[in-house]
Amino acid sequence: MTLTAAYHRAIAARRAFRLPGYPTLAEAGFDGDYVSPIQMTSGNLTGPLLMSKDWLDAPSANANKAQLKSTGYLPNIPYNKVIDRVLKLLNLTRADIYITPIFHLLTPKRSSTIPVAHARASFDAIGRHELLGRRPVALGNDSARVLRHFGIDHITAPHPSARIGSYDMRAEQIAEAVQAA
Repeated sequence: MTLTAAYHRAIAARRAFRLPGYPTLAEAGFDGDYVSPIQMTSGNLTGPLLMSKDWLDAPSANANKAQLKSTGYLPNIPYNKVIDRVLKLLNLTRADIYITPIFHLLTPKRSSTIPVAHARASFDAIGRHELLGRRPVALGNDSARVLRHFGIDHITAPHPSARIGSYDMRAEQIAEAVQAA
């Protein structure tokens, strides 16, 4: 199977995946030719693979719809400020990497806890199609826990939004993980 075919399989799986209590990207007005909107700018199928907990919560997605429909991410949130620092350290651009969530639905509120069973179900249905032979960098414990459950070889790094250390410290640790992957 080609990379493009595997990616389109992941898109189809994301479109079919449902869990009660979570809006889909389509229901929120974000369906597109990607698995996650962040891949509009960070969707390199052969680039380093970074996997985090989720893309965004439904209220934030709705409040920032215009920005998200054009770039797929919010540049001014801590997560993306750290990712931008990682890219600078690695001399890469967003077009050089692939970012995806473990959980492919929208959470009902900001910083929602996603039950482990829901995260596993989403990864099993969708995320496994996004690996494309790459060793992922698990951004945070939530994504690392899911990858471990499925026996996926990965490197763990702090979540960019973790409330530990400085942006620069987190960026350095994530950059080291990307290099090791």
